Amino acid sequence: MNKRSREPRLELPELGRVAYFRPDTLPMDFQSELMVTRHYTPRGYGFAFTNGIQASLVEVDTETGFVKLIKHWCVEDCGTVINPMLVDEQVRGGIVQGLGAAFFEHCLYSPEGQLLNGNLADYLVPMAGEMPDIVVGHVSTPTRTSELGAKGAGEAGTAGAPGAVMNAVNDALAPFGVRVTAQPITPERILKALGKV
Repeated sequence: MNKRSREPRLELPELGRVAYFRPDTLPMDFQSELMVTRHYTPRGYGFAFTNGIQASLVEVDTETGFVKLIKHWCVEDCGTVINPMLVDEQVRGGIVQGLGAAFFEHCLYSPEGQLLNGNLADYLVPMAGEMPDIVVGHVSTPTRTSELGAKGAGEAGTAGAPGAVMNAVNDALAPFGVRVTAQPITPERILKALGKV
């Protein structure tokens, strides 16, 4: 860019073309990489703490053991939020991963140690049809351990969702005087807790 007129001397596409496809036209001692890398190392802690709260509303069919996820709420404190829509979807994605672990995902092995459900035809993962509406809210407490005041966003959804749905299922089973204490929370485990299997 010309410092006086502020006019570009070379258009950006042409600059990229020369730097990456015709570096032979540049001076021999000139490095033509068009990138900048910046690293940040937090001080004090090796990680940034995130926190939040989650709740889940479920229906448990005591005849079949099936659980219907009706609604899930999450209030997340991931510090400074730059792009709220992106963070909302990171949180939702983390929650879906957590719900998958709570209800579907389970590695099954033969007595010889052979994985029996090693493909997506046999290994259950959460699908859109099984997922509830997920309401995301934010509280912002910037941290001093990162330059932006930002903390993690998606992992808190993954960590909190299994506990929230486990509590919701056990709350629904409380009138029967039983609890489910293992994940994944399968219909078989619910029926065993109810003494129906």
